[in-house]
Amino acid sequence: MLNLERLRTLDALARHGSVSGAADGLHVTTSAVSQQMAKLEREVGQPLLAKNGRGVRLTDAGRLLAEHAARIISQVELAQADVEARRGCAVGELRIGAFPTAMRGLLPQVLAELRADHPELRPRVREREPEESMAAVVRGDLDMALAIDWHNKRMPVPAELTRAHLLDDTLDIAVPAGHPLAGRAGISLADFGEDDWISWTEGQFCHEWLVSTLRGTGIEPRITHVAEEHHTQLAFVEAGLGVCVAPRLGRGPVPPGVRLLPVCDSVRRHVYVVWRADADRRPSIRAAVEALRRAASAAAGEARAVGGEVGGEVGGEVGGAAGGAA
Repeated sequence: MLNLERLRTLDALARHGSVSGAADGLHVTTSAVSQQMAKLEREVGQPLLAKNGRGVRLTDAGRLLAEHAARIISQVELAQADVEARRGCAVGELRIGAFPTAMRGLLPQVLAELRADHPELRPRVREREPEESMAAVVRGDLDMALAIDWHNKRMPVPAELTRAHLLDDTLDIAVPAGHPLAGRAGISLADFGEDDWISWTEGQFCHEWLVSTLRGTGIEPRITHVAEEHHTQLAFVEAGLGVCVAPRLGRGPVPPGVRLLPVCDSVRRHVYVVWRADADRRPSIRAAVEALRRAASAAAGEARAVGGEVGGEVGGEVGGAAGGAA
């Protein structure tokens, strides 16, 4: 009899292409992956892995069994969704991926609400970049993910995922208090042609958006510093090292030496949640989406207040939570 957890390990190896990648995807150690594969090989009576330089590759038997494993796991997930839907309760583990500002601005309220309303549900949250977490949902390593794209740069959503819009997050530009534009009620991105920029890591979706957007205004961006966290970027701005984009979602306290300027042409990013279409019937997914919509509505109200403090009517607003899939 084939063991399901060992088939999951084989499936992860096939998808990630390495023992370390499978271990990361399954959130276990590399030795645990090796042990599971050794047991699976004994069960089937054939080698499933072969040495490949410093790594391993699947044998012909390994690839054949991995194809069956993917179908078996998919059927098991559908069965779990059907049973959960029949019971009508949000139960079991729910694995959620989220980018940093959503972790701060949305998930604390969502997780507290789910714990109070669905005590048998066990949410597990992991901070990941949107591209990474969306791919993890496709692979089945996560159940759902919070992601973003921009008003002028959309992120493709794989066909097997369902997408629900949560809110539109208006962004400001953070400048040092002594910056020549610090007293302006509203600015354009084109005003920063001579400034150094603090950005996200090169290759990330948000970094590519910033570069292409600035070039669209005729600016060849001078990105002098790179930092993952917005709070770190703001610390660099306060030190006079450049300017950066400052989302309103999950913003928190702003350093005293930083001024936030609303953009007249309204720079916005779209925040949404994705999950596998074949999980639509799971009450846990529906419960989490509804909680996210309520948290997004509350965050939208807070961001409107932030917008009023930053620049009144010129700064614009963060749009409210959307009611349906987008």
